[in-house]
Amino acid sequence: MLGLAHVRLRASDLAKARQFYGDLLGLPEVRQAAPNVAIFRVNDRQRIIVRAPLLPDRDDRFVDVAFETSDLAGMKAHLSSKTIDVRDAADAGEGQGDAIETEDPDGHRVRLIRLTAGPMTLDGPDRRVSRRILHAGLTIRDAAAADRFYKEALGFSEIWRGGRPEGTTSWINMRVPEGTDYLEYMLTAAPLDRRQLGTAHHIALLVSDIQAALETVRARTADGDANHRAVPQIGVNRRWQLNVYDADGTRVELMEPWTAR
Repeated sequence: MLGLAHVRLRASDLAKARQFYGDLLGLPEVRQAAPNVAIFRVNDRQRIIVRAPLLPDRDDRFVDVAFETSDLAGMKAHLSSKTIDVRDAADAGEGQGDAIETEDPDGHRVRLIRLTAGPMTLDGPDRRVSRRILHAGLTIRDAAAADRFYKEALGFSEIWRGGRPEGTTSWINMRVPEGTDYLEYMLTAAPLDRRQLGTAHHIALLVSDIQAALETVRARTADGDANHRAVPQIGVNRRWQLNVYDADGTRVELMEPWTAR
């Protein structure tokens, strides 16, 4: 289990998604024959995949999260030995690799993928705000049940927990066993509405300088765009963060790798 390979989302309008992920975040797109899919490469091994349409009555934009593995057959046998139902992925090509998939205790689709695509290529200047997905956030109702899947079966380990107000636990960060990417448990006690789901199910992109990221975001958005008014903040983990949102309200968190002084 080497790290995060992709997060797949739904969008109501692919043109608007391209404006956000391609134009604002500067991620190069891998053009697809299918007219309803856009793949944006963050680096050689990580992607953000956007599907259309997002139906009006669907609040959750999340489709699946994929983790890279170097031994797909071994991983399938391992999960089966843990009595976890696992199956071949029907649309593995969209993730640019051979894949199997299952569900976590909260019903989130989790994909394990052996990447087959080669290095990414840039047609022009490198406009990426970030070159790495640091973590993905998923809603979790029962941390103990999630641990039985992510920790005991898949080998993740806890690296941090925190919350608001102080003294509570709202988030738990679980790192992959053979890398430094991680999954963030977004602990929830009650069902979330559309806006809350867009914030909880999120992607965190690593940036080396939050001020430079802020200036890039403002330069690439109009004054009337909500992302133009985004303001950095220091999170509970003491790192600078900047939240921006696509047209459907899916949050992308830009985060520095070190704690603020």
